[in-house]
Amino acid sequence: MCDPIRNRRTEILSDDWAVLTRHTFEYRRRDGRWESQVRQTYDRGDGAAILPFDPARGTVLLVRQFRLPAYVTGHPEPLIEACAGLLDRDDPETCIRKETEEEMGYRLGGVRRVFDIYMSPGSVTERLSLFVAAYSEADRLNAGGGDAAEGEDIEVLEPTLEEALAMVADGRIIDAKTVILLQHLKLHGLTPA
Repeated sequence: MCDPIRNRRTEILSDDWAVLTRHTFEYRRRDGRWESQVRQTYDRGDGAAILPFDPARGTVLLVRQFRLPAYVTGHPEPLIEACAGLLDRDDPETCIRKETEEEMGYRLGGVRRVFDIYMSPGSVTERLSLFVAAYSEADRLNAGGGDAAEGEDIEVLEPTLEEALAMVADGRIIDAKTVILLQHLKLHGLTPA
């Protein structure tokens, strides 16, 4: 298959917390014609997310935290989400183990990678690795809450899977990665790794 892009030029528009780049290029359409296009990409690195579940009690662990992008688009309440973080220099499994301890206060045994997905491929380069893992009260190290030095103020929630799915249905959970992981658990059952 030939490369669908030619004559690509890039210009860094911003390089602060993330990199915003303008790409000017020619794209080969399905009919073979070349078309000039301009797009922007937002790159803050790849990430990982996890949904721990307790198969004995039918519960899941979620976090609630303030998200500025949701706030500025009219959603002032903190979002209810699966635990997640940027990879930085770690592999996805190492990242998500660290994030689970930091944000939720749990040390998990066997984690299971279920998907690698793009959440918003029209402009964001981030690919998320999604995980699930069984947990129990014996895995709890502390109350969690995140890293205050990073500005994190995280509340840990422990609803049943059915309660969490009801939160999706009534609009209390609107985070895509969380909806995907909850639906995955519903489809595949709460079973240990």
